[in-house]
Amino acid sequence: MSASTAIHTVPERAASPDPLGRVPSIEGPDDAESHNDRRVAEAAARLEDAVARWGDTVYGLAARRTGNRADAEDVMQTVFLRLHQSGKRFRDDEHLKAWLLHVTVNCCHDLRRSPWHKRRTELDDESMEHLRTQPVPEDGEGRDDELEAALARLSDKQRTAVLLHYYEGYATDEIAQITGEHPATVRSHLHRARKALKIDLGAHS
Repeated sequence: MSASTAIHTVPERAASPDPLGRVPSIEGPDDAESHNDRRVAEAAARLEDAVARWGDTVYGLAARRTGNRADAEDVMQTVFLRLHQSGKRFRDDEHLKAWLLHVTVNCCHDLRRSPWHKRRTELDDESMEHLRTQPVPEDGEGRDDELEAALARLSDKQRTAVLLHYYEGYATDEIAQITGEHPATVRSHLHRARKALKIDLGAHS
């Protein structure tokens, strides 16, 4: 190579500093595992809180729909398992409650349609005691039992409408969203249920 030939080398370009002065973070395996552990713990905490808040409500609806304590417990477990698996976030407690009741209704429907399911129509005394959510006077305990029995004799859809409207305080439009029915259909269920309960309870008075 001649002396007149110049060899120019291009220096490596220095890494541009972060304009905000931030230091890039390098997440190692331990950090990723710790992050995953936190997510699992947070999901478990949300599930535990949901069970504490709405477990009795889900169980009560399931028990009145299925007429059996064991089936109600199975439905309750399925509902909260689906909640955990879904990973859903809800805008508020009422949205969560409505979602849980919607899934409960669907699970009860699926249970009744299953070929192995044998429906039992009476709850044992312990289950009946657990289901009572409305306080009654001492001399009204027998009447409360009659109401439970009368509710059990309603059709599934009528009973669900009554429970969601009178026990949970939902309007007909909200019940329609939970059950997937038209509001007019829900109102029809309530009308027929009130008529049937009036006749049934009147016959036992």
